[in-house]
Amino acid sequence: MGKNFDAQDIDIKEIQKDLSDYLAKKYGRRVQFAGFGPIPEPAGEKIEEGEKEKAAEPLNINFDMKPEELKSYLDEYLVKQEEAKEVLATKICTHFNRIKMFANKKNKQHEAVGEIKNNIIMIGPTGVGKTFLVKLIAKKIGVPFVKGDATKFSETGYVGGDVEDLVRDLVYEAKGNIELAQYGIIYLDEVDKIAATPNLIGPDVSRSGVQRALLKPMEETEVELKVPHDPVSQMEALLEFQKTGKREKKKINTKHILFIMSGAFNGLEEIIKKRLNRQGIGFGAEIKSKEEKIEYLKQVKAEDLIEYGFESEFIGRLPVITVFEHLEVEDLYKILKNPKSPIIISKKRDFKAYGIDLQFEDAALRRIAEKAYQERTGARGLVSAVERVLLKFEHILPSTNIRRLVVTRAMVDDPVGELHKILENPDDPEREALFQKLLQEEEDMVEKSMRKKLVEFQNRYGLSFSDRRIKLITKRTVEMRTDVESVVEEVLAIQQAVKEFERTFSHRNEVHIHFSEEAIDELVEKIWLEAIDPKDYLRQAFQNYEHGLKLIKEKTGRQEFLISAEGMANPDIFLNRLIRETYRGE
Repeated sequence: MGKNFDAQDIDIKEIQKDLSDYLAKKYGRRVQFAGFGPIPEPAGEKIEEGEKEKAAEPLNINFDMKPEELKSYLDEYLVKQEEAKEVLATKICTHFNRIKMFANKKNKQHEAVGEIKNNIIMIGPTGVGKTFLVKLIAKKIGVPFVKGDATKFSETGYVGGDVEDLVRDLVYEAKGNIELAQYGIIYLDEVDKIAATPNLIGPDVSRSGVQRALLKPMEETEVELKVPHDPVSQMEALLEFQKTGKREKKKINTKHILFIMSGAFNGLEEIIKKRLNRQGIGFGAEIKSKEEKIEYLKQVKAEDLIEYGFESEFIGRLPVITVFEHLEVEDLYKILKNPKSPIIISKKRDFKAYGIDLQFEDAALRRIAEKAYQERTGARGLVSAVERVLLKFEHILPSTNIRRLVVTRAMVDDPVGELHKILENPDDPEREALFQKLLQEEEDMVEKSMRKKLVEFQNRYGLSFSDRRIKLITKRTVEMRTDVESVVEEVLAIQQAVKEFERTFSHRNEVHIHFSEEAIDELVEKIWLEAIDPKDYLRQAFQNYEHGLKLIKEKTGRQEFLISAEGMANPDIFLNRLIRETYRGE
């Protein structure tokens, strides 16, 4: 399969056989490759060896975020890790703002040769939010994100395509947009596992080889998107040749791709300690606590990482280093308590899929945090702790008429016993009262959080926010187990449907129709309550207005009409009243 082909000597049968064998090996003999059919002669166009795609224009980066803004966004989702959030927010904002500056052709001539990228190395234990943090940043900025595992490289040994596959995956995540992929983020976890083994006789090829393979992509290189050893790439190339008579080599440049590495780096603190002791500023004979370990790690330097087993050229391409702290019980509790906690939101959605609304008592969240802490896996332990409490409820309650469930501390300590109590007395008024109390508290918390960001929402979405609209958004957010931003975007989409209806109505008629903000709120509530399409509702509800408003115009000359909330709620009644008032006035 590794054979490269020229335009003049493509062996169709050989490629078809290779592809059939590949598909059969992966999917079984049930899947067969149908074949290409005869290759047509190129349409009078000479195929030039090594023909390359024209260089794409730089992507117009729409990025103007400041470090404090990004840090504030991260604070909404991630507990603790203040220093790490500050470092990543600052250096990543700088990275993309610098790209934006030099994307301007006037500034491009001043761009220095050998610019050092703000590639980052994150040090910290498992389950403290390293991956989550990078994903949040990529989502906020709007660039593709790819995660790789360094252990895959060290276990299989260095294979030429492995490291470059991370770059190719960015194109997939960018849905084929090569320009966007060139501004993506590659996150390589467990990078400490590719450190060369100390005191090894001879070179540690498998690990040092991976480090060296990463050097060029981390700085700048071009990676071909189609590779000879990939059968799918060969098939795509052949189909492209059939279609155009050309063999193009598409490439992705890594100059602006940000590389972020992470790992636990066990034992690194001892190396740092020895260095500090040599300098006469050691802290003691033995590192006894997690806090002391973190204090040592915060003083890490490049020389410590080189002694740990990394090549100097590799560390030189990771100029930014940040350290993550361990999570304590209180931190785990805050993660669960956070209204944007993906753990709690995900579990509420699981039950919502069966029409069951879920609420968590505060004491239950704290007890779950205590149990998760005992697992010593950081925030990862929270997921399994929640699952242990609710698995039997998730299994049995969908088959009952119970549609509300409160997770209490007693339920955390004795899930089976509490399940039996609920099944024996499903209509317990005390449980219902507790559910309503917690629901109201959640809505109050969401509303309070939203009101703090009203100015930001107004500037970002161009919407006004009346008290009614805020209440509607709050209720929708809690009901759908989603985030406020997503619901605000729903409101914006409904408002845009209204504006589009106003434009088309006015274009077709000699009268202009406008809806008040209160009318839009009325429509929002109706759309969410009845699960209908706003465009369909407007078209059907106001189909009589073309004739009715034309009658009013003929009688009075009036051309502008404002539809109130009452008009949105009862369109025909509102129109008939307008017509009656017109004729009565006459």
